This record gives sequence, structure tokens and C-alpha cells, in this order.
Amino acid sequence: MPMPIMAARVYHDGKLVRDIGPDEELPDDCAEGDFFWLGLFEPSAGELEGIAKRFGLHPLAVEDATKAKQLPKVEVYGDQLFIIASTGNLGGGTIQSGETAIFVGRHFIVTVRHGSARTHSDVRARLETLPAKLAHGPDYVLYAILDFIVDGYFPLIDAIEDRMLMVEDSVMDTPLDAAAIRLLYAQRHEVIRFQRLAGLMKDVAGRLAGEDDLPCIDPAVRPFFRDVWDHVQRAEFRLTGLRDVAASVIETNGMLEQQRQGVITRQLAAWAAILAVPTAIAGIYGMNFDFMPELDWRLGYPFALTLIFGGSALVFWRFKSIGWL
Repeated sequence: MPMPIMAARVYHDGKLVRDIGPDEELPDDCAEGDFFWLGLFEPSAGELEGIAKRFGLHPLAVEDATKAKQLPKVEVYGDQLFIIASTGNLGGGTIQSGETAIFVGRHFIVTVRHGSARTHSDVRARLETLPAKLAHGPDYVLYAILDFIVDGYFPLIDAIEDRMLMVEDSVMDTPLDAAAIRLLYAQRHEVIRFQRLAGLMKDVAGRLAGEDDLPCIDPAVRPFFRDVWDHVQRAEFRLTGLRDVAASVIETNGMLEQQRQGVITRQLAAWAAILAVPTAIAGIYGMNFDFMPELDWRLGYPFALTLIFGGSALVFWRFKSIGWL
């Protein structure tokens, strides 16, 4: 049956035998030391059906591989492994996750990518220069793909980290506007969500490295998955740091905004107190009484002005000395 594949190759003892054409049927026989490596990108259920029949893939695994938005996991179906790995892309300033479903048998590995812009061509090219490694079979290819996926987390984390640190530096001088705060909240939400996916990926790598009874994983290859586990742990640690930076920026912006509002409030209160002095004095002199000692005093008007300006200056100096003005 024709195969809607991005790449398909046959290997023997770690060396490339040949490519399988897009309209060529997979051979039914497979010699010892041979394995198939097939890569698919967002196939439909019908497009995956022929490959599923050829390799005897479990219907539940095929259903999960067809649908997007699956969480990382490891499933055992008889003598086959089914793995979901989370991928990440940077778009719109946030981390957009995808996934890659991987079917592993003794003589085949099939990858199904959803929402991932990074192809496995570089992984394939690198492994083909290392026939001794590739001779381990599909389990080593599984390690190489997972390692490639996890290493792709770090450029995303670096980009988000650089942006957050720039915002953190600028918030000390300029308060964030509503759009910047919304973007920061969106980034923090994406970081938290991706951190949860990284935690599940760590569980996947831990199972592949630590469980002895998993099919298709040779003891000689199992330690390599520990390296994937270490990389995921480092990514998870950095994602935790990004989450804390985002929370710190939001909190710092709020505290600085409160401080700015407090300064303005104190200044308004100080000027109100200063203006209260001439207002009170002028109010007294504005009363329409017939008997006031100052009315018949020649120096009464200069005295009132001196009292107004002197009292206001005294109050101004007092607020200036305590930092309110």
C-alpha cells in the first residue's frame, strides 16, 4: 500500500541499504540486523492504516498517534513500545508545544510528528555517519530522537529567558503597561504548562532508563536514556527559574507602581497642607465682622501677607525635609 511518509529507509547492521520510495510497498520479510526507519508528518487515520497493518501496530496507539494534543507517556503493547514525546516551538513570544508519536519494534521505528517544525533529517544524517551506533537498532534511534527533541527545548528557554530579563531590567525605570502585563502573564502560563510537559518527559526518560522489562530496549542502550533524563531535568530546572522570574517581574512592577502612587499621594497631601495655611488665613480675613483688631491697624495687610507666606514656607520646608516634596 502507498505510504504518505516524509522519509523511509532500510538499514542493515547500522548501514543504509536504500530509501523506500513514496509509492513503494514495504517488504514483508526482514533479515536479522535489518530495521526500517519511517518518518511521517501529521498523517490522517487512513494514511496511517496501511503502515499500522504492516507492522501490527495496536489500534489504541494508532488512535493516539493520529490525534494531536497528547501528553508524554510510554505504553507497552505486546512486544512493541509506543512513546509520546512533547516538542516545542517559539511563536508569538510564547512556547507552543507539539508532540511526536514513536512506534518501536525489534525491526522498525515509526515517528509521527504533530505541530513540530523540526524534522529528524539532521538526526538521521548524523546517525548514518555512526554505523556502530546505528547498529544497535531502533532503540538507539529512539534515544537519538528523544535527545534531539529535548535539546530543542533549550533555544526556546534561552529566547524566553532573554525577553524576561529585558523586561525585568526595564521595569525598574518604566512601569509595564496593560499590554506588556498581559503578554508576561501569557508567557508565564506557557512556561508553567511546558514545565508540566517537561516533568512528564522526565518520567518517560526515567522509565526507558530504569525499567528492565520494557520490550525493544537492549541493556546496552538503556544507559543512554539516563542522559535524556538529565537533559530534561536541566530544562525543567530552567523553566522553574523562568516561572519565578515572571512572577518576580509582575510582583516588582506592582510594588513599584504602589510606590509611585504613594509618592504622588504624599505630594498631593503636602501641597494640600501648604495651601491650607493661606486658605485659613484668607478665610478669617474674609469674614464680614465689624470689629476686628487688624482692620484699624496700618500694618494689618502686610502682616497678613507675611503670615500667609511665612506659614506656607514653614510648612513647605517641613514637608521638603521629610522627603514628601
